[in-house]
Amino acid sequence: MMAISKAGHDKGKLYYILKEDGDFVYLADGDIRTADKPKKKNRKHINIVKDSEEPQNNEQIKLLIKKSCKRMKDKEDVNV
Repeated sequence: MMAISKAGHDKGKLYYILKEDGDFVYLADGDIRTADKPKKKNRKHINIVKDSEEPQNNEQIKLLIKKSCKRMKDKEDVNV
């Protein structure tokens, strides 16, 4: 699943949700926040965008995020 951060210094950034753990999710962007070092974020601070295919590595995460950003460009303010 993809999500957009709605709070914090990363507000508007698009992430891939790697794991869900109670009230928290672990996010990766494939660049700064890799699958090896995901960002822990409170679930209430994200908006889930859509279900998507499951990437296998950081390069696939980057590609998936870039494709999603292109599709969402006109719909929402997304930082890449």
